[in-house]
Amino acid sequence: MTSKDCGSHHSHSSSCNRKIIRRVIWPIIIILFIILLVILLVWAILQPSKPRFILQDATVFNFNVSGNPPNLLTSNFQMTLSSRNPNDKIGIYYDRLDVYASYRSQQITFPTSMPTTYQGHKEVNVWSPFVGGYSVPVAPYNALYLDQDHTRGTIMLVLHLDGRVRWKVGSFITGKYHLHVRCPAFINFGNSASGVIVGNNAVKYTLTTTCSVSV
Repeated sequence: MTSKDCGSHHSHSSSCNRKIIRRVIWPIIIILFIILLVILLVWAILQPSKPRFILQDATVFNFNVSGNPPNLLTSNFQMTLSSRNPNDKIGIYYDRLDVYASYRSQQITFPTSMPTTYQGHKEVNVWSPFVGGYSVPVAPYNALYLDQDHTRGTIMLVLHLDGRVRWKVGSFITGKYHLHVRCPAFINFGNSASGVIVGNNAVKYTLTTTCSVSV
């Protein structure tokens, strides 16, 4: 039945419209399916791996718990982080990176924004962001533990890196994926031999701890 016939027979117009729609829609669906299938096959063949992060060291310029009761933290750290792209055919774009420290699951420093960057195949990047804050409020129960740990000389912090990543395969770039990195940082204030004095009241602690990465 031609389009002219469809126009001359009102009773069959809906059937004709459905046929025309099927002729237009199905090719589009098939093309989209093929594109998706190709992307999935390429993705499976390349087997992308998450970036690997290592917290190399922490330089402590200031760490002071104050207040009555003590519930305010003034701190200033410089953390050295290295990341490695383990993929030999996939590049990584790092977008909107924020780094901060937490203690007993509570954020105790302000977030520091890090510059966006691209990491090529098998490439290693090193960041040295400053994190800290002046008179940052800490929950009373956490402030008590924090003050006690500081007095004892050992504090377990967790350095967080939050952001977005995009994968680059050839000229194809994916959408954004959430990146969350957690790096345990055991700082031994009480042992002077565990750190190196690098300035006025600044001590550098070598950590070399592997971070957990989720994408």
